Amino acid sequence: MSAHDLRLTPAGVRFAGRLWPCSIGRGGVRLDKCEGDGATPAGTHRIVGLLYRPDRVARPAPWAEPIGPGDRWCDAPDHPAYNHHVRAPFGASHENLRRADPMYDLVLVTDWNWPVARPGRGSAIFLHQWRRPGYPTAGCIAFSRTDLHRIAARITPGTRVIVPPTLAGRAS
Repeated sequence: MSAHDLRLTPAGVRFAGRLWPCSIGRGGVRLDKCEGDGATPAGTHRIVGLLYRPDRVARPAPWAEPIGPGDRWCDAPDHPAYNHHVRAPFGASHENLRRADPMYDLVLVTDWNWPVARPGRGSAIFLHQWRRPGYPTAGCIAFSRTDLHRIAARITPGTRVIVPPTLAGRAS
């Protein structure tokens, strides 16, 4: 493990010499992640993207990409764009990246089941802002707004997010 890794622990994410409180999926950590189970997948994942709402927050890093009104994330396992960023109009099942709430004002995208997505293995495993402390996600890892911005300012593409298999079975 490197000091540049984010490592999930039962008490939060260990990164940059400190522990960052977080929330994980309502399904806990799972070794056999599948679409819709609400679980955070165990394994080593890499940060492959940084998205932000330019109408709400400043660009957090030079490599960050803006989220526009038509940005979506495909979560339809039978669609060729499954677990990929897509643009409206898009008829298959998807999640809007430009939300009314602040949850996706800043999003770190992981390489879970990407770039070659296996149908049904799960989509959109992000690091994003939590709804409130301790409130579980649909499988992502969520932080306070302040902490998420601090983390985003310190990472680069390829930073590892380590979710130890030993946490499998633990609830959020």
